[in-house]
Amino acid sequence: MSSLEGKKYNIITFGCQMNEHDSETIAGMLQEEGCIPVLTKEEADITIINTCSIRENADKRFFGTLGQLKKLKENNPEYTVSVCGCMMQQEHITNEIKQKYPWVDIIFGTHNIDSFPQLLQRATDAKIKVREILEDRDDIVEGLPAKRLFKHKSFVNIMYGCNNFCTYCIVPYTRGREKSRKPEDIIREITHLVADEVKEVTLLGQNVNSYKGVWADGSPCDFADLIYALNEIEGLERIRFMTSHPKDLSEKLIQAFVDCDKLCNYIHLPVQSGSSNVLKRMNRKYDRERYLDVVKRLREAVPEITMSTDIIVGFPGETEEEFEETMTLVKEVEYDSAFTFLYSIRKGTPAAEYEDQIPEADKHRRFNRLVDAINEGSANKNAKYVGRIEKVLVEGFSKKDENTLTGRTEGFKLVDFEGDSSYIGQIVDVEITEGKTFSLKGKMVK
Repeated sequence: MSSLEGKKYNIITFGCQMNEHDSETIAGMLQEEGCIPVLTKEEADITIINTCSIRENADKRFFGTLGQLKKLKENNPEYTVSVCGCMMQQEHITNEIKQKYPWVDIIFGTHNIDSFPQLLQRATDAKIKVREILEDRDDIVEGLPAKRLFKHKSFVNIMYGCNNFCTYCIVPYTRGREKSRKPEDIIREITHLVADEVKEVTLLGQNVNSYKGVWADGSPCDFADLIYALNEIEGLERIRFMTSHPKDLSEKLIQAFVDCDKLCNYIHLPVQSGSSNVLKRMNRKYDRERYLDVVKRLREAVPEITMSTDIIVGFPGETEEEFEETMTLVKEVEYDSAFTFLYSIRKGTPAAEYEDQIPEADKHRRFNRLVDAINEGSANKNAKYVGRIEKVLVEGFSKKDENTLTGRTEGFKLVDFEGDSSYIGQIVDVEITEGKTFSLKGKMVK
């Protein structure tokens, strides 16, 4: 019997879907050791914080949470504190934790998640501090368990790492170089998920459309090839993916939206800026015109496609005129939604050394204008859904109203409607009765 048997654990996750999926894997491994999940860090014997290094706000929240664990450790010396994720791949961060947060027992990174149960046993059995960070690794560990956040939908990593080196981004330094899984392994995993009642999968990667798999016979498998193969899995109903890079969005992938009935008519296509000059300084490897051409070709092929994006405000050197180019691009593309970020310095990236940093007041002023424009556009788009009947995968009850079901359309629109628990996990027809800024309301068509 494992020495971890019966231990209660709580995982706190910051960051993207990749981090969420890593936390699912950590939970799956712990439960194989006989550990029991609990909802709060106060109930737990073991707390794991899975960190994100993309945004400054995530840094602050992490250190704030870490500070709260000090009292729990003082009250119970057997309490085990572990930290992992992207932030731990930065040596200055791990050194700071070691010096200022001595109540942390285990530090591990993004490349050795599979070894966490062994690290945990070593720390708890020998009563020692454990710090194990791999800079990178060539292999991909297959077959790790996962405790999914949702019963009927699942994240599936198809690749790891990033080769793009955008000047603002720390990911290539924390996640390593791109490594693609074998397509047979991905198909096998999704087939097993479907057998366990999963209806929808989201394919994950820092840049999924640069996927470069190799079939067992040695022939290449690009991202579009993988989509076509997954579309043949019996019982799978929806395929999504994120995040994609505009420079790698091929005609073959656009055609897959037309040919593959299970591929959802939705794409997250980060633009980051509407200015070609800013995009060049970001090292995004496309300009405004090329991005707009990709959007045009997508909408010509799939007129009903919905689209979201990422935008950074206040990148070093961004002029008022360049920011206005972002505003006009947002108006021209008419996004369904957008994730907007104030540029924040990430130590170790080229942009952190740029001298022409934008004053915080200017960043916030521009940010507020952009958010207002995006929200107005989202509300206008959602209003057009009133009267339409949409197919919704029911995810569960709304956090705001325990009598209201919530789910997503194929176009990733969030819909709230009345119903009971028997519909959770089903795809149902919902007539849209109201379009809000961030969601839709409707009534089920029985």
